[in-house]
Amino acid sequence: MIPWLDDWANFPDAASALEEPNGLLAAGGALSPEWLLAAYRRGIFPWFNEGEPILWWSPDPRLVLFPNEIRIRRSLRRVLRQHRFEVRIDTDFPAVIAACAKPREPGGGTWILPAMQAAYCRMFELGHAHSVECWLEGRLAGGLYGMALGRVFFGESMFSLETDASKVALAHLARLLAAKGFAMIDCQMSTMHLLSMGAREIPRDEFCAGLKRWAASIEPSRQWPADLAASIDWVDAAVA
Repeated sequence: MIPWLDDWANFPDAASALEEPNGLLAAGGALSPEWLLAAYRRGIFPWFNEGEPILWWSPDPRLVLFPNEIRIRRSLRRVLRQHRFEVRIDTDFPAVIAACAKPREPGGGTWILPAMQAAYCRMFELGHAHSVECWLEGRLAGGLYGMALGRVFFGESMFSLETDASKVALAHLARLLAAKGFAMIDCQMSTMHLLSMGAREIPRDEFCAGLKRWAASIEPSRQWPADLAASIDWVDAAVA
């Protein structure tokens, strides 16, 4: 059994999450800024399907990417140096989350329901959420979005309509966060895509200990540069 929540201050300890399904911690609550900020600071995030109550998760192990450990393969480095995509920050957050919400295959579903989109758009308005966008010939071709608390970026989802677009977005995010002194990118759960770019699994208790050091502040992050591509030189990018 998992607890039903009625107060954002009463999240259970992440260590009490179920082993199966991995990380399921609690149900109920709301997607308001107070709830989301309280959850993320504790290593908890919402994830639920249509027709379900809000479910809160904290899986073990946790996939993370340390910004300076980003792995850039030769083919991707060529794309980055060619500046094929115009990379922007925060110029169309609603479009990014809407694109991430689209089913990956015909007839498929999505966990990024309208209520989730509205909640994270509100976090964007408050300065807590950000998008990295890849534009090609005036159209949005790929990108990602997530939350920034203190020195931790909590990645939520990414999408790609053109080859390498999401990888370019992640590579730029890692470079930007490294320059800003961020300690960690939370990738939540493992995928081959993220593992190939340098992400690795760490125990949940180690992840939560890092949050206590790096994500104590809930002040909105400072303005990020809109023209991100122009601010980063990829000549010395690490190559895998």
